[in-house]
Amino acid sequence: MSELFRLATVEDAEELLDLTLRAYEPIRELGIKFPAATATIELVKENIQNSRCYVLESDKKIVATITARTYKEITNWPFLWWFAVDPLVKKKGVGSKLLTWVEETIIRDQLGEPAVTLATSDRHPWLIPMYERKGYERFFEVDQGEEGKGVFLRKILHPERYELEKHKELQKAN
Repeated sequence: MSELFRLATVEDAEELLDLTLRAYEPIRELGIKFPAATATIELVKENIQNSRCYVLESDKKIVATITARTYKEITNWPFLWWFAVDPLVKKKGVGSKLLTWVEETIIRDQLGEPAVTLATSDRHPWLIPMYERKGYERFFEVDQGEEGKGVFLRKILHPERYELEKHKELQKAN
């Protein structure tokens, strides 16, 4: 079984749309309105072109995807979203493998960032505990009315660098 981590291209859009819609079916059933849950081919292409959309291929088939982007309104750290795993390989560590690769190889090592963030809905029954088991901590919530709360989580990837950055921010504020 050959595996490949890589950036997605527009040529991957159809395959990514299919994977995303299948992976986000439980989200739609819960009535949670994540953009990826009702993605269109145009939205997938826009995500690929305007963000860093990564995929994990297994035997030349995309089995997982996650996107890194900025979300300056909430955080200065990179923001992960649109995380989807093919339901056919769910619970086999595929998603964890891609998430860890992006956190460590891309965010920490290539970009030199000491932390990474992501968000989910407080209405989702298993995502917050799953991310907390992977080392994420809640740091911000947004009230979305009837939709519940958007819960933002942060994972510190390089503690010393994180503390240094935090110290610099405090000095700027004073």
